Amino acid sequence: EMASEPVARAVAEEVARWGGMRQTGVSLRYMTEFGARPTERNLLLSAQFLHKELPIRIARRALDLDSLPFGLSHKPAVLKVRDWYLDSFRDIRYFPEVSNQDDELAFTQMIKMIRVRHTNVVPTMALGVQQLKKDLGGTKAFPSGINEIHQFLDRFYMSRIGIRMLIGQHVALHDPDPEPGVIGLINTRLSPMLVARLASEDARAICMREYGSAPDVNIYGHPDFTFPYVTIHLHLMMFELVKNSLRAVQERFMNSDKHAPPVRIIVADGAEDVTIKISDEGGGIPRSGLPRIFTYLYSTAEHPPDLDGHNGVTMAGYGYGLPISRLYARYFGGDLQIISMEGYGMSILHFICLCKGVLKSA
Repeated sequence: EMASEPVARAVAEEVARWGGMRQTGVSLRYMTEFGARPTERNLLLSAQFLHKELPIRIARRALDLDSLPFGLSHKPAVLKVRDWYLDSFRDIRYFPEVSNQDDELAFTQMIKMIRVRHTNVVPTMALGVQQLKKDLGGTKAFPSGINEIHQFLDRFYMSRIGIRMLIGQHVALHDPDPEPGVIGLINTRLSPMLVARLASEDARAICMREYGSAPDVNIYGHPDFTFPYVTIHLHLMMFELVKNSLRAVQERFMNSDKHAPPVRIIVADGAEDVTIKISDEGGGIPRSGLPRIFTYLYSTAEHPPDLDGHNGVTMAGYGYGLPISRLYARYFGGDLQIISMEGYGMSILHFICLCKGVLKSA
């Protein structure tokens, strides 16, 4: 074991050095313009940029993971995540200069592998937080610095969205035969109505599987309206919110002789932004519970699913769907808000607001 100590120290020094460098933001507009012509030269430039940019972003997360309050950094799950980040940092730092097409293809394979390595970061971090909650005796006894953990997770997951966006965009530009209007992960003519329909079908399928039935989802808006956005991001947000609504309605009307009211989705195209409203009559949330729905330390499910048996998507669990969906919305300058109306059939309104045109940088 002694031989590896200098190596570990050298890596730690590298991580500290790279973690101190400045990140470079990349806007959706820039990615769209740059990716419109995925020539060999452009792919080479993109790989060279990532070769310098990814170690900075990855090193920062590794440093962050080492300095969490309440001993969260020492939880086995969190150590596992930190090791993934260190391995990825090493992989990129020890990758030689990217100077020709062969290098570029090899580099692309490597960052694809990194993306796979990090697939389970969110549920694994959730497990670490769960391990901490157990130590602290459930949610009741959370000490005052809990805000710090929340802010760390917001930063951490937001940064993860950025890293996955940069890798995903570069990898997707290699698609030899993209759909018309699609540039990497960006659909320049994305139809929010279509995404709403597909996400609702996915969410209803899961609801069917768990409860044997699912409320209807009615979608209103202009079928021809499109705008540039990242399809997988919008799908993820819509899926998460519709799934929550379906669950609330289903549980409220399961044993009632009344017909379960539909979940409604309205897509509104404004001058500067796109607003998507998802409303349900699933009983709402008491005002006192509203602030808690955006924290990572709270889940509406009584017993979050155990991660060891973690298979795919469950209806409820880590309570991560909402805070993470909000980060996806904010990532390109939008937002996600939730309003609970106690009078009207105890309804919940979710608003996803997305920017059009000049988008914030990633």
